[in-house]
Amino acid sequence: MNKKWKSGFSQSNHSSFHRKKGRNNRGKITSRHRGGGHPRLYRKLERLPLNREGIVQTMEYDPNRSAKIAQIVYNDGSKKYHICPSGWSLGTRTLASSQAPLKTGNRLPLKKIPLGTQVYNIELVPGKGGQLVRSAGTTAILMAKFGSWVTLRLPSNEVRLFSQDCWATLGQVSNIDHFQKSLKKAGRARWLGRRPRVRGSAKNPVDHPHGGGEGCTPIGKSHPVSPWGKPTLGKRTRRTKKYSDAFILRR
Repeated sequence: MNKKWKSGFSQSNHSSFHRKKGRNNRGKITSRHRGGGHPRLYRKLERLPLNREGIVQTMEYDPNRSAKIAQIVYNDGSKKYHICPSGWSLGTRTLASSQAPLKTGNRLPLKKIPLGTQVYNIELVPGKGGQLVRSAGTTAILMAKFGSWVTLRLPSNEVRLFSQDCWATLGQVSNIDHFQKSLKKAGRARWLGRRPRVRGSAKNPVDHPHGGGEGCTPIGKSHPVSPWGKPTLGKRTRRTKKYSDAFILRR
Protein backbone atom coordinates (compact mmCIF):
# COMPACT_ATOMS: atom_id res chain seq x y z
CA MET A 1 0.00 0.00 0.00
CA ASN A 2 3.03 2.29 -0.10
CA LYS A 3 2.77 2.62 -3.87
CA LYS A 4 2.59 6.24 -5.04
CA TRP A 5 0.69 7.49 -8.06
CA LYS A 6 2.40 9.57 -10.72
CA SER A 7 0.71 12.69 -9.37
CA GLY A 8 2.43 12.19 -6.01
CA PHE A 9 -0.75 11.15 -4.21
CA SER A 10 -1.12 8.06 -2.08
CA GLN A 11 -3.86 5.59 -2.89
CA SER A 12 -6.09 7.17 -0.22
CA ASN A 13 -6.81 10.08 -2.59
CA HIS A 14 -7.77 7.77 -5.46
CA SER A 15 -10.30 4.99 -5.16
CA SER A 16 -12.24 2.73 -7.45
CA PHE A 17 -16.01 3.18 -7.39
CA HIS A 18 -19.02 1.41 -8.83
CA ARG A 19 -20.48 3.28 -11.78
CA LYS A 20 -24.25 2.90 -11.92
CA LYS A 21 -24.50 2.50 -15.73
CA GLY A 22 -28.10 3.68 -15.54
CA ARG A 23 -29.21 0.94 -13.10
CA ASN A 24 -30.97 1.27 -9.76
CA ASN A 25 -30.36 -0.80 -6.62
CA ARG A 26 -32.27 -3.73 -8.16
CA GLY A 27 -30.26 -3.74 -11.36
CA LYS A 28 -33.11 -2.34 -13.47
CA ILE A 29 -32.33 0.27 -16.13
CA THR A 30 -33.79 3.59 -14.98
CA SER A 31 -31.67 5.89 -17.17
CA ARG A 32 -31.26 4.70 -20.73
CA HIS A 33 -28.18 4.99 -22.95
CA ARG A 34 -25.63 4.55 -20.17
CA GLY A 35 -22.97 1.87 -19.85
CA GLY A 36 -19.52 0.78 -20.91
CA GLY A 37 -16.84 3.43 -20.98
CA HIS A 38 -13.25 3.53 -19.86
CA PRO A 39 -12.59 2.51 -16.23
CA ARG A 40 -12.03 5.44 -13.89
CA LEU A 41 -10.58 6.17 -10.51
CA TYR A 42 -12.44 8.57 -8.27
CA ARG A 43 -10.49 11.62 -7.11
CA LYS A 44 -11.69 12.69 -3.69
CA LEU A 45 -12.28 16.45 -3.57
CA GLU A 46 -12.19 18.09 -0.16
CA ARG A 47 -13.04 21.49 1.24
CA LEU A 48 -10.24 24.00 1.76
CA PRO A 49 -9.26 23.70 5.44
CA LEU A 50 -9.84 26.89 7.40
CA ASN A 51 -6.97 29.26 8.11
CA ARG A 52 -4.37 27.05 6.42
CA GLU A 53 -2.54 28.38 3.40
CA GLY A 54 -1.82 25.94 0.59
CA ILE A 55 0.25 26.01 -2.60
CA VAL A 56 -0.87 24.70 -6.00
CA GLN A 57 1.46 21.84 -6.94
CA THR A 58 -0.25 20.40 -10.05
CA MET A 59 -3.35 20.98 -12.17
CA GLU A 60 -4.83 17.78 -13.54
CA TYR A 61 -7.57 16.33 -15.72
CA ASP A 62 -10.40 14.60 -13.87
CA PRO A 63 -12.49 12.07 -15.84
CA ASN A 64 -15.40 12.46 -13.42
CA ARG A 65 -16.07 16.17 -13.98
CA SER A 66 -15.75 18.83 -16.67
CA ALA A 67 -13.53 21.17 -14.62
CA LYS A 68 -9.82 20.75 -13.97
CA ILE A 69 -8.71 19.85 -10.47
CA ALA A 70 -5.72 21.23 -8.57
CA GLN A 71 -3.44 19.45 -6.14
CA ILE A 72 -2.86 21.63 -3.07
CA VAL A 73 0.03 21.03 -0.67
CA TYR A 74 -0.23 22.36 2.90
CA ASN A 75 2.39 23.22 5.50
CA ASP A 76 1.97 19.91 7.32
CA GLY A 77 2.72 18.00 4.10
CA SER A 78 -0.86 16.90 3.45
CA LYS A 79 -2.13 17.02 -0.15
CA LYS A 80 -5.73 17.50 -1.24
CA TYR A 81 -7.70 17.92 -4.45
CA HIS A 82 -9.82 21.01 -5.08
CA ILE A 83 -11.73 22.41 -8.07
CA CYS A 84 -9.33 24.57 -10.05
CA PRO A 85 -10.42 28.13 -10.94
CA SER A 86 -9.49 29.92 -14.12
CA GLY A 87 -6.29 31.92 -13.69
CA TRP A 88 -4.48 29.61 -11.29
CA SER A 89 -0.92 28.54 -12.07
CA LEU A 90 1.65 26.36 -10.36
CA GLY A 91 2.86 27.95 -7.14
CA THR A 92 -0.31 29.99 -6.54
CA ARG A 93 -1.22 30.33 -2.87
CA THR A 94 -4.77 29.80 -1.64
CA LEU A 95 -6.50 30.36 1.68
CA ALA A 96 -9.93 29.73 3.21
CA SER A 97 -10.63 32.27 5.91
CA SER A 98 -13.11 34.97 6.80
CA GLN A 99 -10.15 37.38 6.65
CA ALA A 100 -8.67 36.03 3.40
CA PRO A 101 -7.70 38.60 0.73
CA LEU A 102 -10.03 39.02 -2.24
CA LYS A 103 -8.01 36.90 -4.65
CA THR A 104 -9.04 34.22 -7.16
CA GLY A 105 -9.25 30.83 -5.48
CA ASN A 106 -9.59 32.10 -1.91
CA ARG A 107 -12.68 30.99 0.00
CA LEU A 108 -14.76 33.31 2.19
CA PRO A 109 -18.28 33.54 3.66
CA LEU A 110 -20.69 35.42 1.39
CA LYS A 111 -21.11 38.24 3.91
CA LYS A 112 -17.40 39.10 3.48
CA ILE A 113 -17.51 39.22 -0.34
CA PRO A 114 -18.24 42.60 -2.02
CA LEU A 115 -21.07 43.10 -4.51
CA GLY A 116 -20.39 42.29 -8.16
CA THR A 117 -17.80 39.61 -7.34
CA GLN A 118 -17.70 36.35 -9.31
CA VAL A 119 -17.89 33.21 -7.14
CA TYR A 120 -18.22 29.46 -7.59
CA ASN A 121 -18.51 26.26 -5.49
CA ILE A 122 -21.25 27.80 -3.35
CA GLU A 123 -22.79 26.25 -0.26
CA LEU A 124 -26.55 25.82 0.00
CA VAL A 125 -26.42 25.03 3.73
CA PRO A 126 -23.74 26.65 5.92
CA GLY A 127 -21.00 24.14 6.71
CA LYS A 128 -22.20 21.44 4.31
CA GLY A 129 -19.70 22.18 1.53
CA GLY A 130 -20.04 23.58 -1.98
CA GLN A 131 -22.90 22.24 -4.08
CA LEU A 132 -23.64 24.85 -6.77
CA VAL A 133 -21.61 26.29 -9.68
CA ARG A 134 -18.95 23.60 -9.98
CA SER A 135 -18.90 22.66 -13.68
CA ALA A 136 -16.39 23.96 -16.22
CA GLY A 137 -16.51 27.69 -17.00
CA THR A 138 -19.39 28.52 -14.66
CA THR A 139 -19.58 31.44 -12.27
CA ALA A 140 -22.21 33.26 -10.19
CA ILE A 141 -22.39 36.98 -9.43
CA LEU A 142 -23.16 38.47 -6.03
CA MET A 143 -26.02 40.90 -6.66
CA ALA A 144 -27.26 42.26 -3.30
CA LYS A 145 -27.19 41.94 0.48
CA PHE A 146 -29.98 42.60 2.96
CA GLY A 147 -30.35 41.38 6.51
CA SER A 148 -28.96 37.88 6.88
CA TRP A 149 -29.45 37.08 3.18
CA VAL A 150 -27.37 37.45 0.04
CA THR A 151 -28.68 37.44 -3.54
CA LEU A 152 -26.74 35.58 -6.24
CA ARG A 153 -27.34 35.32 -9.98
CA LEU A 154 -26.55 31.74 -11.00
CA PRO A 155 -25.25 30.60 -14.42
CA SER A 156 -28.83 29.71 -15.44
CA ASN A 157 -29.78 33.40 -14.83
CA GLU A 158 -31.83 32.29 -11.85
CA VAL A 159 -31.67 34.81 -9.00
CA ARG A 160 -31.68 33.14 -5.62
CA LEU A 161 -31.29 33.90 -1.91
CA PHE A 162 -28.48 32.37 0.14
CA SER A 163 -27.62 32.66 3.81
CA GLN A 164 -24.82 35.14 4.46
CA ASP A 165 -23.01 32.39 6.40
CA CYS A 166 -22.65 30.16 3.32
CA TRP A 167 -19.12 30.02 1.91
CA ALA A 168 -18.04 30.44 -1.70
CA THR A 169 -14.78 30.55 -3.66
CA LEU A 170 -13.76 33.65 -5.60
CA GLY A 171 -13.37 33.38 -9.36
CA GLN A 172 -14.62 31.28 -12.27
CA VAL A 173 -14.28 27.53 -12.70
CA SER A 174 -11.46 26.48 -15.03
CA ASN A 175 -11.69 24.84 -18.48
CA ILE A 176 -13.82 27.66 -19.89
CA ASP A 177 -13.74 26.25 -23.46
CA HIS A 178 -15.21 22.91 -22.42
CA PHE A 179 -18.56 23.64 -24.10
CA GLN A 180 -16.82 24.10 -27.46
CA LYS A 181 -15.40 20.57 -27.52
CA SER A 182 -16.65 18.21 -30.21
CA LEU A 183 -16.52 14.45 -29.69
CA LYS A 184 -15.60 13.98 -33.41
CA LYS A 185 -16.76 10.37 -33.56
CA ALA A 186 -19.20 7.93 -31.98
CA GLY A 187 -16.39 5.95 -30.38
CA ARG A 188 -15.42 8.83 -28.14
CA ALA A 189 -18.95 8.93 -26.72
CA ARG A 190 -18.59 5.21 -25.94
CA TRP A 191 -15.33 5.90 -24.07
CA LEU A 192 -17.32 8.31 -21.88
CA GLY A 193 -19.95 5.67 -21.13
CA ARG A 194 -22.66 7.01 -23.45
CA ARG A 195 -24.53 4.45 -25.54
CA PRO A 196 -26.32 5.23 -28.83
CA ARG A 197 -29.68 7.00 -28.93
CA VAL A 198 -32.33 6.28 -31.54
CA ARG A 199 -35.15 8.65 -32.54
CA GLY A 200 -38.60 7.48 -31.52
CA SER A 201 -39.95 8.17 -35.03
CA ALA A 202 -37.42 5.67 -36.43
CA LYS A 203 -38.81 2.84 -34.31
CA ASN A 204 -41.78 0.52 -34.69
CA PRO A 205 -45.14 1.32 -33.07
CA VAL A 206 -44.57 -1.41 -30.48
CA ASP A 207 -41.33 0.25 -29.35
CA HIS A 208 -42.27 3.93 -29.17
CA PRO A 209 -45.42 6.10 -29.39
CA HIS A 210 -43.77 8.10 -32.23
CA GLY A 211 -42.97 4.96 -34.23
CA GLY A 212 -44.58 3.47 -37.30
CA GLY A 213 -45.89 5.02 -40.48
CA GLU A 214 -44.65 4.96 -44.06
CA GLY A 215 -41.52 7.00 -44.70
CA CYS A 216 -40.83 10.18 -42.74
CA THR A 217 -44.15 10.76 -41.04
CA PRO A 218 -45.02 13.17 -38.21
CA ILE A 219 -45.37 11.79 -34.70
CA GLY A 220 -49.17 11.89 -34.85
CA LYS A 221 -49.59 13.53 -31.46
CA SER A 222 -50.21 17.07 -30.26
CA HIS A 223 -47.04 17.01 -28.14
CA PRO A 224 -43.94 14.76 -28.05
CA VAL A 225 -44.06 11.97 -25.49
CA SER A 226 -41.57 9.60 -23.91
CA PRO A 227 -41.53 5.85 -24.67
CA TRP A 228 -43.99 5.45 -21.78
CA GLY A 229 -46.45 8.07 -23.02
CA LYS A 230 -45.46 10.88 -20.63
CA PRO A 231 -45.03 14.44 -22.04
CA THR A 232 -41.43 15.33 -22.81
CA LEU A 233 -39.23 17.86 -24.68
CA GLY A 234 -40.18 21.00 -22.77
CA LYS A 235 -42.43 19.57 -20.07
CA ARG A 236 -41.35 20.98 -16.70
CA THR A 237 -40.53 18.24 -14.21
CA ARG A 238 -39.71 20.30 -11.10
CA ARG A 239 -42.07 19.66 -8.19
CA THR A 240 -44.69 22.39 -7.83
CA LYS A 241 -44.29 22.56 -4.06
CA LYS A 242 -40.66 22.56 -3.03
CA TYR A 243 -39.08 24.06 0.09
CA SER A 244 -36.56 26.07 -1.94
CA ASP A 245 -39.26 27.93 -3.93
CA ALA A 246 -39.26 30.61 -1.23
CA PHE A 247 -35.59 31.39 -1.94
CA ILE A 248 -35.93 31.78 -5.72
CA LEU A 249 -36.57 35.40 -6.67
CA ARG A 250 -36.43 34.91 -10.47
CA ARG A 251 -36.52 31.71 -12.47
